[in-house]
Amino acid sequence: MSNAELLQASRDAAKNTSAHKRISLLLDESSFHEIDAFVKSGDGLAEVVTGFGTVSGCPVYVFAQNSDADGGAMSKAQAMKIRKIYDLAVKTGAPVVGIFDSIGAKLAEGADMMAAYGEILLHGNNLSGVVPQIALVVGPCIGTSAMIAASADIVVMTEKAELTLETSGENSSAASAAKLGVCHIVKGTEEEAADVVRNLIAALPSNNLEGAPITDTLGLTSASPLAEGADARTAILGIADDNSFIEMGREFGTASISGLGQVSGSTVGFVTYTGEIDADSCAKAARFVRFCDCFAIPVVSLVNAERFTSLREASKLSNAYSEATTVKVTVITGEAYGPVYIAVAGRGANADITLAWEKASVSPLSPATAAMFEWSGKLAGSNDPISDRKKLIEEYKQTEASPLVAASKGYIEDVIRPEETRTKVVANLEMLAGKRVTRLPKKHANIQL
Repeated sequence: MSNAELLQASRDAAKNTSAHKRISLLLDESSFHEIDAFVKSGDGLAEVVTGFGTVSGCPVYVFAQNSDADGGAMSKAQAMKIRKIYDLAVKTGAPVVGIFDSIGAKLAEGADMMAAYGEILLHGNNLSGVVPQIALVVGPCIGTSAMIAASADIVVMTEKAELTLETSGENSSAASAAKLGVCHIVKGTEEEAADVVRNLIAALPSNNLEGAPITDTLGLTSASPLAEGADARTAILGIADDNSFIEMGREFGTASISGLGQVSGSTVGFVTYTGEIDADSCAKAARFVRFCDCFAIPVVSLVNAERFTSLREASKLSNAYSEATTVKVTVITGEAYGPVYIAVAGRGANADITLAWEKASVSPLSPATAAMFEWSGKLAGSNDPISDRKKLIEEYKQTEASPLVAASKGYIEDVIRPEETRTKVVANLEMLAGKRVTRLPKKHANIQL
């Protein structure tokens, strides 16, 4: 066969591989251009397909492990191809999507294999915070490959996928990974998972020096105006443009909701806090805030929480907020007491604007504690101390813990009605769009990990 015939036969065969089919689900039609298509691993082609294309017109680099070639096993040749994708992403500032489906490593390559894994981890971690990295796990992802996938900014899995550090490890399913906070989004099929990744790429900036794409604002509205007593998810939907919210980590840290959405066509990160904020919820929110800060995505925090349950993780969350220089708007929709207010809502959180609903409650201590500490004398001689105690606590909430009192002392910028929330958030985000902050020179903060 001539070279031309060999080339055509190679291209025809490639189109039928699982890797090419998965890339075609992700990228715009006919936009994929392969890189290093003829690199060999042993007697066959390397176990990964690499290249670039577009998603909704946005340039993106992609690599897809090819399970049709030795089960997608990681080899020195595969690592070289992936490393080149990372290098090109650094040069051009384009996001990277990795599609994972591999039975593990080619153990016969020995020390070369360890060096190859190490180089991928090094290059991927150096790229962190420079361009968005998304891992799409559609099959087994075992051993060090699991570390590579989990190091991405966002991990999306199909229900049949596996993600485990040890070849004999338990709890490797997508459902388990989601509960452990390793996976952010689980979808039933590869088509659904690819659609989520496409939506994420379209919403995110290409790199840390560019702004996120802006959607045409004509006709954009929220799901419905908010009302008093709205829960956290309803509150997000009442602020975000209709059908724009993409939740991440739903099964992990359930006292907090986090995700990306659009507000008047611009990408915003939403974080909510409800009730008692446990360790997982703190960790989930802290990483999400840091992710948004990497790419200058504004953070809108919705707070209705009384306390933290983990000092270590609360410290991590406080650090994430105070260090973030991106735009931060907080809305207190219910309760915000003591450390919660300080860490995620007030000046300690370095919030640009803090709003509160008219029936919110803001206090250095919970009203139950504060009322007993400061007003216990009012219960002296009571004929019904239980009932009178409840009344006293409610009185404290309505007076000393009123948002109007907090506003009079400059601890919050505005007291609003629930139905005004979207309008107020939009106005503040627009005003803060030009925010500029200069930090002290340092390598990084010594955050709790």
